[in-house]
Amino acid sequence: MEDRDDIHASADGAKKRYYRIGEVSRITGVKSYVLRYWESEFRWMAPQKSRSKQRLYRQRDIEMILLIKKLLHEQRYTIAGARKKIAELGATKARDSGGLAIETNHRARYRKIREELTAIRAML
Repeated sequence: MEDRDDIHASADGAKKRYYRIGEVSRITGVKSYVLRYWESEFRWMAPQKSRSKQRLYRQRDIEMILLIKKLLHEQRYTIAGARKKIAELGATKARDSGGLAIETNHRARYRKIREELTAIRAML
């Protein structure tokens, strides 16, 4: 896989501040219409818009899109499940992990185990 910094650099090698939806689609491998749909499903995913109403994505938006793609396509979450997982992790922590360490949130995992054990104890 290519280095993320190389993917997001412009033709002259400089990193861009904003990316249009077509560029984001090429970078992430997610179709433009899917990105627009995800905006309606993940309310916090609302890129800025230019004066001409074009969507302008930042680097952190791209990282969240890659995380959502990983959750939906690789880890087979539903949209509701992905929304819940990102909420559990917290958007900033999830984005910072880049989806690479999505399962490292031990606190959430322990909370779930505790709930399951409590349910088992209640059945006894």
